[in-house]
Amino acid sequence: MTCTATETTLGATRGEAARPATASDATPYPTATGDAATSVEASRPEASHDEATNSGATHPTGCVAPVNKIIPFSLVDGPGSRTAVFLQGCNIRCAYCHNPETQVECISCQACVKPCPAHALSVADGKVVWDNSICINCDNCIKVCQHKSTPKIELLSAREVADRCISNMPFIRGITTSGGECMLRPDFLHELFTYCNAAGLNCLIDSNGTIDFTEYRDLLALSAGVMLDVKAWDDQWFEHLTGENGVTVRKNLAFLAEQNKLEEVRVIVTEGWNDAEAAVDGIASTLGEKVGQTRIRLMKFRRFGVRGPMENSPSPSDKRMQAIESQARNLGFGEVVVS
Repeated sequence: MTCTATETTLGATRGEAARPATASDATPYPTATGDAATSVEASRPEASHDEATNSGATHPTGCVAPVNKIIPFSLVDGPGSRTAVFLQGCNIRCAYCHNPETQVECISCQACVKPCPAHALSVADGKVVWDNSICINCDNCIKVCQHKSTPKIELLSAREVADRCISNMPFIRGITTSGGECMLRPDFLHELFTYCNAAGLNCLIDSNGTIDFTEYRDLLALSAGVMLDVKAWDDQWFEHLTGENGVTVRKNLAFLAEQNKLEEVRVIVTEGWNDAEAAVDGIASTLGEKVGQTRIRLMKFRRFGVRGPMENSPSPSDKRMQAIESQARNLGFGEVVVS
């Protein structure tokens, strides 16, 4: 599968002609400059400066996407050790978002350039350019951004991301794609999963569930399953928390269970922002006989990293968490995890 070309072009490097953007692109992103570096948050194979910055020339026909970060070895993004790939961009605005800088794409307002203590940010042709070779990961650029974005983005092809994931074998079981909302870029995921499956890696999708999975059966066939967020059950609560309604989430819940593609259902328990108990009841009712085959993860809201309306919200009590855990077990869920 290849992405459909649009009229936008991606910026060229080292004097090469610009190449057409793909349907997976939203805005052109300058890629990182400097020698490739390996860190806890972004694993990079050894590469020359040209290879690191001119990624599109290697795979000119493949899909590309803005990548927020790649965590080489994660134990919290699905079963076993996995490489987690976070794509930039989200279609909803959760009040409790712990990574609000993943929501929108950088508009190069340049407000972050001068405050950067390492001088890792510069401006070229009106675009903010991030030099990850000197970045100290202080996240000052994220803190000063008024648009809930980050300049620390790499525009990578599906082949490049797959290569980074495969380079972590045999120490990983598979990969998990997240965001933001990774389902905003289904063509990119299709190509990425094709490469990873061929290498023996299974692929999970971490999704907010607001994009209709019934329209992406081919992608689901390449995926081991979906880790689905159910942020609230009643639409009034859902809109209160996210700005949208939960109709598609409930549809996806039933469809993914029917297709045996529901890896996990997750509910974040908040105080005064969602109806967690009703969500657990609603999930069980929707799953029916499948409830005994389903893992539900009950996640206690913590305000670490939250910026916005819930940044000062309290966490639910241990007593309430224990009550919801008992509720889920009594409803017959196959596995109940509290975190």
